[in-house]
Amino acid sequence: MARIRAWAGELGFSQIGIAGIDLSDAEPGLAEWLAQGFHGEMGYMAAHGMRRARPAELVPGTLSVITARMDYLPRETPEDWQAVEWARLDRPGEGIVSLYARGRDYHKVLRARLQKLADRLAAEIGPFGHRVFTDSAPVLEAELASRSGQGWRGKHTLVLSREAGSMFFLGEIYVDIALPPTEPVAAHCGRCTACIDACPTGAILGPHRLDARRCISYLTIEHAGVIPEALRPAMANRIYGCDDCQLACPWNKFAQRSALPDFDPREGLTGVTLAQLFAWTEDEFLRRTEGSPIRRIGHERWLRNIAVALGNALRQGDASAAAALLSRRDTAAPLLREHIDWALAQAPTAARA
Repeated sequence: MARIRAWAGELGFSQIGIAGIDLSDAEPGLAEWLAQGFHGEMGYMAAHGMRRARPAELVPGTLSVITARMDYLPRETPEDWQAVEWARLDRPGEGIVSLYARGRDYHKVLRARLQKLADRLAAEIGPFGHRVFTDSAPVLEAELASRSGQGWRGKHTLVLSREAGSMFFLGEIYVDIALPPTEPVAAHCGRCTACIDACPTGAILGPHRLDARRCISYLTIEHAGVIPEALRPAMANRIYGCDDCQLACPWNKFAQRSALPDFDPREGLTGVTLAQLFAWTEDEFLRRTEGSPIRRIGHERWLRNIAVALGNALRQGDASAAAALLSRRDTAAPLLREHIDWALAQAPTAARA
């Protein structure tokens, strides 16, 4: 295990753990969450059913799961980064992209490095059956991570570490060799409800109960259709993802910077006005988001999200938002036009008159 940890450290991973494959006691909670419809349009979660909690059914022959954690705060992140991020909400004309999505697509980064770790292990012990995952299959990532000692499940359902907060990615290697599991850690949320209180849309219904249908990350990334009008004002200027429950968490004062340049923010995604982002053509969107997780939502959903943010900015007196919205209204497809019309209607009554 010490050698696996050393190899993982060389590859940029922050922590390695080993989990067993008996997740049967997690199945009732998963079944209830799906039955409540909290997964929204994420049909793949229901389609795979209990396979998510049965590693040996997903990958036959699996005997253990190697779990990995990789910190993702950019290398130049300031000490007061939480305050810096909160301050973006005070500039309604600026678009906010979730911290994790400002650099290179983490799927690509982790998957390649997990495979290198598996190759290194195979060179040491000989060929073995394995499969690498990074948020890419029906895997109970947070459950496996918490069982293997990466941290505990916070009340927002994310994994929390006393040494690293929650600003990290998770990945797994399912292996057909039996490895001794690492010990889980105790929970340390206590009576704190900061994450629940901070959620702009009330998506965290209570400790460990998340209704994804109300989550801004879900609405701006996973949800393909019309964003419910009742939730649009709470989205403010968040156009891809939401970090609020993590920004509010006291444990994230211990969040660690990544040593990898992959997660450094790319130009054009931070400190940029909504009007500038709304002006991107599809070609420009594809060029600027190449190798980014943002590309997966496509240009139309990108514009839909920004239209909502422009409407919220217009309501707060940003007169320039109207011109940006009008620039696309006449040529917009029905989905985008609906959001543009809503956004234009957010102008104060005097301004519309």
